[in-house]
Amino acid sequence: EFTVHQGPIFANMILADEVNRAPAKVQSALLECMQERQVTIGDQTFPLSDLFLVLATQNPIEQEGTYPLPEAQVDRFMLKVLVDYPTREEERLIVDRMTGFDLPEIKPVITQEDILRARNVVRSIYVDDKVKEYVLDLVQATRSPENGLHDLKPLIAYGASPRASIYLITAARAHAFLRGRGYVAPEDVKQLAGDVLRHRVITTYEAEAESITSTDLVQRILDNVEVP
Repeated sequence: EFTVHQGPIFANMILADEVNRAPAKVQSALLECMQERQVTIGDQTFPLSDLFLVLATQNPIEQEGTYPLPEAQVDRFMLKVLVDYPTREEERLIVDRMTGFDLPEIKPVITQEDILRARNVVRSIYVDDKVKEYVLDLVQATRSPENGLHDLKPLIAYGASPRASIYLITAARAHAFLRGRGYVAPEDVKQLAGDVLRHRVITTYEAEAESITSTDLVQRILDNVEVP
C-alpha cells in the first residue's frame, strides 16, 4: 500500500532555485501547479492553497547542464526581474550577516488572511479605459511593430501573449496599491512594463547578432508609444 506524503510544493511560497537545471518532467509538473493550482499524483488530484506563489531563479552565465524553459512555462511567470550585483553597502550587509555569530531572528509580520484581503483590495484598484488602451498599445506593438515601429519588425520573432496584458494591468494595480493610490496611473504601467514583457518578447537571430535584447526592444516601444 502506498501513502501520499505532501511535499514542499504544497507550501504557500515556492522558491525554485536555478529552475533551468530541473529536468523536463519536473518543469512540466511545476507548470501544472502554476496553471491549474493543483497537483496530480497517479489518479489523485490535490488542490493547492489559495495563497500560492512561485519564485524561480536562473543563472544566465553558466548554461552547461541546463534545460531551457519552454515558452509556455516562462509565460506563466508574471514578472522577470533582473538582479545585478549588490551595491558596496548591500554587500557589506551581506558579509556581516553571513560571517557573524548572531543568526537573524525570524518573526511573522503578516498572516495569510491579511495577504488575501490585500489581494482583494488590489483587484478593486481603478483602471481607466485610457490606461487599458495604453497597455494594449504596448502589447500590440510587440506583435505588430510594423504599425509605427518598422525598424523593430526584423528584430522580434514573437510578440507577447494576451497574458501580458492581464499581468501588466494586475502588476500596475499592485504598484499603485503600494504607493497608497486607489487608481492606476500610466507611470505604474511604464514602471513595470519591462519586468512583465521582457520574457515574453522573443528576439530574432538578427537581434542577437546585434546584441539587442528583449529589454532593449521593450524600452524602445515604451519610448515611442504615446502615453495617455
